[in-house]
Amino acid sequence: MTDRITAAEFRKQRSANGGARKGRVRGTKAMVVDGIKFHSKKEARRYGVLRQLERAGIIENLRLQVPYELRGQDGPILTPTGRKMIYKADFVYFDRRIDAEVVEDSKGWATDVFKIKKAILAAQGVEVVET
Repeated sequence: MTDRITAAEFRKQRSANGGARKGRVRGTKAMVVDGIKFHSKKEARRYGVLRQLERAGIIENLRLQVPYELRGQDGPILTPTGRKMIYKADFVYFDRRIDAEVVEDSKGWATDVFKIKKAILAAQGVEVVET
């Protein structure tokens, strides 16, 4: 026989266990550094390295979560809901060593969606560096 509980009992039981857990990509843990929330420890560590490089004058104009509109041959690529599809780069900065802007994404592993977005950006002339 299956035990049944009411919706109110379920909500009470769930809140006692820490609430509904939002699934993270491959079990990554969010971190806060300098008051900024990062999606993973790896991304937070990379931010620390980039901040040191910026303080040393090796890179400049470090920006976080920079949006790029994904465009196809006939205009913007749309999501199933009709909105323009966006890729958000983890970090964008100007590297004085190579005299160029760098678009960087901290990934433990590349998801299929990321691979597609990276290819679209490459066709647009934006090279994404994975760290």
